[in-house]
Amino acid sequence: MKKVTGIGGIFFKTKDPIATKEWYAKHLGFNTDEYGASFTFRKNENPDKKGYLQWSPFKDDTDYFAPRRKIL
Repeated sequence: MKKVTGIGGIFFKTKDPIATKEWYAKHLGFNTDEYGASFTFRKNENPDKKGYLQWSPFKDDTDYFAPRRKIL
């Protein structure tokens, strides 16, 4: 059976995406751009192959995730 090899990304809503990116850059060393940050990693079963992960904060009123809504 095939296995999951990655999750693709971490996408979330925040009141201030720019401040969030700046905080993560300053305190955690994220190399952010207009979309967030991209991470490259090597796959355990084949270290010659790369995997990628995108980290992106979105404005809290975005409809990018529609029709999903935040559940409180």
